[in-house]
Amino acid sequence: MDTLRVLIVDDEDDFRETIVKRLKVRKVLAEGASSGIEALKVLETKDYDVIVLDVKMPKMDGIETLRHIKKLKPEIEVIMLTGHASVEFGIKGMQLGAFDYVMKPAPLNELLDTIIQAYNKKRGLPH
Repeated sequence: MDTLRVLIVDDEDDFRETIVKRLKVRKVLAEGASSGIEALKVLETKDYDVIVLDVKMPKMDGIETLRHIKKLKPEIEVIMLTGHASVEFGIKGMQLGAFDYVMKPAPLNELLDTIIQAYNKKRGLPH
């Protein structure tokens, strides 16, 4: 398997950094961005297979960020992170091209399974 490249976009520093560290332990090339704006800047120079994108962020929310990602790099699979109060945003994200949505706080194994399914879809494999 090629190295899986994942970008975690979340304004909660502890959550983002913990997920990045835990993915790296599982041999995933993971990096973090603290906002949608930062994520879009990173995407100008780097490629990822999957982006895990929080819905609720200041300035540019996850839905707006998703729209920009899909224009910039439509081949990247995006997984929306939603809280209980924002499930409708996860569904809206899927309508805009997101692969899936995961409820926060997501158990790492569930999140990793969804990331691998999205990666397989990107590579044209069964997911």
